[in-house]
Amino acid sequence: MPDYRFRPVTRADLPMLADWLRDPVVAAWWPGPDRQIALVAEDMANPVMRQVIASLGGTPVGYAQYYPARHWPAPHFADLAPDAVAIDLFAAPLGLGQGGAWLRALGDLLLDQAPLLAIDPAPANLRAIRAYEKAGFSGDAIRIDSEGQPVRVMTRHR
Repeated sequence: MPDYRFRPVTRADLPMLADWLRDPVVAAWWPGPDRQIALVAEDMANPVMRQVIASLGGTPVGYAQYYPARHWPAPHFADLAPDAVAIDLFAAPLGLGQGGAWLRALGDLLLDQAPLLAIDPAPANLRAIRAYEKAGFSGDAIRIDSEGQPVRVMTRHR
């Protein structure tokens, strides 16, 4: 398996992340790149949120944020264990096709700290769902998130 590395997001990463959010493949699922980058920047000050850049051989291939799944109102995660960790992510243009591999590596690290990981793709985001399955996530329950949108709840256990 490739050797993926993860480092904390810094303010210097924001222009790069903004470019990634403008990529049509990412923007289809993370709409409003200016709003999204503002949220990423805002979350940098939140001690509950962890944000990382995934890289392979020094090349950034993706962004992930993870946090206690039940920290914010998230009705679709209400039945998860209190110590479950939720993950949101998107790929860099150079990382397309690698999401399953680097998410598996990140999941392996996170499962040392938490017994359950959760992710919530849009049911129509088949590319993401395939990547999450490759990373060891499963589940096909469709629930409504805090914004009233349907999501597919997928989990990975320790």
